[in-house]
Amino acid sequence: MTRYDAIMPGPWSDRLTFSPAIRVGNLLFISGTTATDENRRIVGVGDIAEQTRQIFRKWEPILKAAGASFDHVVETTDYYVTLEGYSKTADVRREFFRHPFPAATGVQVAGLIRPEALIEIKGIAVLDAVRN
Repeated sequence: MTRYDAIMPGPWSDRLTFSPAIRVGNLLFISGTTATDENRRIVGVGDIAEQTRQIFRKWEPILKAAGASFDHVVETTDYYVTLEGYSKTADVRREFFRHPFPAATGVQVAGLIRPEALIEIKGIAVLDAVRN
């Protein structure tokens, strides 16, 4: 039977009804993440590139807790509310990912749960992936 483990790299509120990530076998499913700080306030209000950077900063301890790195991320899905500045997120992705880049999907949405959030990103990593 395949094991199902929550990845909790730090304190996690009992109020929340989701895990930061779930590991099933060699797959890691990273929950949709917004650019919040430790006090759950949005970082980079009005700046989609800075919000993207904060999201990936939040992914670092999740990946590390699962024994992985950004090299293991194989797919991301971006949910964004505006195209203003969206092209700058490509430069941020280059700060965290290297060639070959993960598969990616971008979906423009009418809104996110956090009103000041311009982007939310979820991802999938393969923990035993070997890169070329």
